[in-house]
Amino acid sequence: MKKYFKHAGADMPASIVVLLVALPLCLGIALGSGAPLFSGIIAGIAGGVVIGLLSGSQLSVSGPAAGLTVIVATAILKLQVYEAFLLAVVIAGIIQLILGFIKAGVIGDYVPNSVIKGMLAAIGLILILKQVPHLVGYDKNFEGDETFAQGDKENTFSGILSAVKYITPSAALIGGISLLILIIWESKPLKKIKALQLVPGALVVVLVGTIINEIFKASKPDYALEAKHLVALPIAHSAKEFFSFFTFPDIKFLNNPDVWVTALTLAIVASLETLLGIEAVDKLDPLKRVTPPNRELKAQGIGNIVSGLIGGLPLTSVVVRSSANVAAGGRTKISAIMHGLLMLLCVMFIPFILNKIPLGALAAILIFTGYKLAKVSLFKEFYNKGWDQFVPFVITIAAILMTDLLKGICVGIVVGLFYMIRSNFRSAVMVVNDQNNYLIRLRKDVSFLNKPIIKKKLEDVPANAYVLIDAHRADFIDKDIIEEINNFLCHAHLKNIRVEIKKSQHKQMHALLNEPLTK
Repeated sequence: MKKYFKHAGADMPASIVVLLVALPLCLGIALGSGAPLFSGIIAGIAGGVVIGLLSGSQLSVSGPAAGLTVIVATAILKLQVYEAFLLAVVIAGIIQLILGFIKAGVIGDYVPNSVIKGMLAAIGLILILKQVPHLVGYDKNFEGDETFAQGDKENTFSGILSAVKYITPSAALIGGISLLILIIWESKPLKKIKALQLVPGALVVVLVGTIINEIFKASKPDYALEAKHLVALPIAHSAKEFFSFFTFPDIKFLNNPDVWVTALTLAIVASLETLLGIEAVDKLDPLKRVTPPNRELKAQGIGNIVSGLIGGLPLTSVVVRSSANVAAGGRTKISAIMHGLLMLLCVMFIPFILNKIPLGALAAILIFTGYKLAKVSLFKEFYNKGWDQFVPFVITIAAILMTDLLKGICVGIVVGLFYMIRSNFRSAVMVVNDQNNYLIRLRKDVSFLNKPIIKKKLEDVPANAYVLIDAHRADFIDKDIIEEINNFLCHAHLKNIRVEIKKSQHKQMHALLNEPLTK
């Protein structure tokens, strides 16, 4: 425990920043899912405290995820009874627990690095694009929507154009001042003042934004923000009313096949998002710690069981909150756990205070977080790595921006695999020539997919040449390749081509090559 308390000075301020970011997102995702508003808060608390305690990740923050919004909304409409949906969440958690025990977490290791970095950059751009309307007071679309096609029948780009037409001056003023504060707070002169670094810039932004709006209320009520431009936590006026916000699953829906289909869908999608999420957060970790994926699946499973049992939405590791945690200087899992505990205390005791926070100030925090994820230097870095890294990186970003997180990642993986196979083709067959002498070297695994390359290289050998086919370094040579080489050997004498083969040590390959025609 000492190592956790050692970093308390960094983790406590970070937990406040994560709390400020998570609150409107939890409410927005619940709203977009067609679930009770408080279900998002329950999920945020369970994700912070339960998963935070059990997870092996030091920086990942879990909660209700935008990627599950469509699935949740469809399931609630299909099941019609919210208690039936909660039962599906509990069953999904049990399935995730089983996936953890059978070590299914290895799936995340097969996602190329260019796709993971592309996902981070895409989330950064989404935060910037999606939060611009909220920054200027156009709050028609719910907080936390990451999909291209929005629920308000707009899309990411048309939403920005609409926001320009409906700017709320006071919201835009608060949003602009908030962004300016964050930029100044991160400047080199202020970073040298250690006392200021103990206070998160996000907290300063929230306080300044709230104070400005309160001044407007007192002096110029016409300029004050309406309730729709502020955080909107449910307020309980008594302990009884507070506990009435919690809902419990109904076991009588166990025989409903739709419950099981929903549970399986939630378990698979939530697990994939989580595995990709922890991979991404590990890339952001300044200490480069690695999260055990199977332990994470177990933690997520228990978190979803708890969330479902008390009325919460399904949980995943959420990159937006996690990246805000990293950007705020979080060092250990204490920041995630504390953000969950603080959320519980806030909704119990001070929701009326939190409901004074302008959404424009929170939008500025998210935009600044997005900028850190999608810096120009990241694009330059991948461009310098070559097209095989840059193209999957850019296509992943474009696909996520135009669809959603999971679809975009699937597109990125396919493109990444194409470049990987293409690279393997090229490296498996190497041709070097000096005047009329040719070396054709076969390396690693030479599959039937390399046949067109081998065939062309052999056909291009001119008359009166000497060819050395070196198969000594090959681990595997497909029979189609061997047949193509033998066909070349049969006709090489017609062009007066001398051929020598340096054979592989594998007996099968040795036997398949035509002995009489080799030296």
